[in-house]
Amino acid sequence: MSQTTAAGQHPAHASPTPRRWRVLVLLCLAQFMVILDVTVVNVALPVIADQLGLERAGLTWVVTAYTLCLGGLMLLGGRLADALGRRRVFLIGLAVFTLASLGSGLAVNATMLVASRAAQGIGAALLSPSALSIVTTTFHGPERNKALGVWAALGGAGAAAGVLLGGLFTAGPGWEWVFFINVPVGVLVAIALPLLLPGGATASGGRVDVSGALLVTGGVAGLIYGLVRAGDTGWGEAGTLAALAAGAVLLAAFVVIERKNVNPLVRLGILAHRPVLAGNLVMLAASGLLLSSFFLCSQYLQHVLRLSPLSTGALFLPVALVIGLGTHLGIRVIGRFGGRPAAAVGFALAAVGAFLLAQLPAEGNAWTDVLPGFAVAGLGLGAAFVTATTTAMAHVDPHDAGMTSGLINTGHELGASLGIAFVSTLAAASLDTGGITGFSTAFTGMAVVAAVMVVVAVWLVPAGRPPATDGPVFAH
Repeated sequence: MSQTTAAGQHPAHASPTPRRWRVLVLLCLAQFMVILDVTVVNVALPVIADQLGLERAGLTWVVTAYTLCLGGLMLLGGRLADALGRRRVFLIGLAVFTLASLGSGLAVNATMLVASRAAQGIGAALLSPSALSIVTTTFHGPERNKALGVWAALGGAGAAAGVLLGGLFTAGPGWEWVFFINVPVGVLVAIALPLLLPGGATASGGRVDVSGALLVTGGVAGLIYGLVRAGDTGWGEAGTLAALAAGAVLLAAFVVIERKNVNPLVRLGILAHRPVLAGNLVMLAASGLLLSSFFLCSQYLQHVLRLSPLSTGALFLPVALVIGLGTHLGIRVIGRFGGRPAAAVGFALAAVGAFLLAQLPAEGNAWTDVLPGFAVAGLGLGAAFVTATTTAMAHVDPHDAGMTSGLINTGHELGASLGIAFVSTLAAASLDTGGITGFSTAFTGMAVVAAVMVVVAVWLVPAGRPPATDGPVFAH
């Protein structure tokens, strides 16, 4: 689960940085924080809601504000790293992320917490692509593949650590520490990296498409606001319709501007390439389904079954490991049979898992009622994740690799944002009252989405084994 935006762009004969492995450790620490903050907050959400008086809408924005800004601005972060210098943009992003983490932990109300989470996402959008760019320009040859392998391993480790640490911190020193833990790590990296990595003249200059990044982020934000509002006021309410319409207009404006821009944030023509479109749709859906499962199960376990945050985190840990198993099995299926069966079977398992979760009782058992469906869905979605990346990247031209991988990672974060907003609305009654009906509705909706994606995978994902790629390229 690591972000990839500009892999492969490095001087062919550049001298290696003497202390490059220490640099890699520091960059991985920073990226680990970025990944951690996607999942670590889920276990803490019910406690945060109780202590800060958050209602369902505010609770949803605590998660989506981070993933929205991270996904919407990630491509811009990669472009800024090229234009202004990788190390400079990394350190700026790290500073923003660290300060925003401090602000999140100090939050005393919903507004302060959501604003701080959005700032975290902005910092992460600068930090993550510039960090990967440093990795790909610091290591060369076989060492580069080893470094990227370490980078890719952060995904599973971050997901597993996030759910476990979320439970430990919330049950121990308090929910604030799911954010405070980033502060000493951020300070350490900010002090040590400039001592190990020379500045160098890495800036390329050139114009950066800020308007494109703001339009796509604003458009998705409008859709999320409309989805969340619909849970309170209904789909036909004027404010809901206005928000959804505004989001659609901003996204349409993004398409128009990107087509006319001589230096666009996204070259939209790349989505006309079938494997790239298929990979992005698979990633969007898989991410939305998985993060929605984490969101809903955390609420059900703590609000309905009255489990502690620590017990909730303990139950999430085997699911995170099963997701890793699904990724491993997906790689093997793709290598032997191709991406189409891997994606189709993966989404079929996700549909079965979501259907099982839709049957959750009001007085159930976490390990016998929740874990089976959660694990089955996680197994399938692990396979879907690797299919998304492999399908898009294995068929793309080398000069489009950076943009394609950036799109995949953007799809991951925006899918999470839209998915959580969608299920939050479907489960509105349960999230507000603690009943079971809304959870059943939301999980049923997820099962339908997963079933539709089985058809999409069979229709759109190319048949046959993908061609070999030059080194690993991973998305989370």
